[in-house]
Amino acid sequence: MNTYKITVHSEMETIELAQNIESEKFPNMVICLIGDLGSGKTVFAKAFAHAMGIVDVTSPTFNIIKEYNGELPLYHMDVYRTSNDIDNLGLSEYYDKGGVCIIEWADLIKDNLPKERLEIEFKMIDENTRILVLKPIGEKYVSVCEDVI
Repeated sequence: MNTYKITVHSEMETIELAQNIESEKFPNMVICLIGDLGSGKTVFAKAFAHAMGIVDVTSPTFNIIKEYNGELPLYHMDVYRTSNDIDNLGLSEYYDKGGVCIIEWADLIKDNLPKERLEIEFKMIDENTRILVLKPIGEKYVSVCEDVI
């Protein structure tokens, strides 16, 4: 399985990557964001949403799922506070609703993720530098990575 590593040196570079990936979006796209607190997951999600024409994005920490209407529906999920009762949340219903799902802390619900998805791991190097590891799972996601990088 291919992985792609990108080093970003600022929030702006994270925003540019999100915008580039957004330009390759498709219905039922699932993007899984993985990384420590403050590593850039929400920056990425907000930039992706903004590129879709959605400006009032806030972290869904207490809601778990926030829905937005843009060029496609956007389902922004933050599963950090979910317990083991993940099955009752109905997250999988969102995977094929024709929109884009962005899941923060996706590594916490590995067993509940769709077979095909794009995983992006944010590794903090220092205050501004991150290594983003893109792991496409499925042909469509390989194409997205190939087109963006």
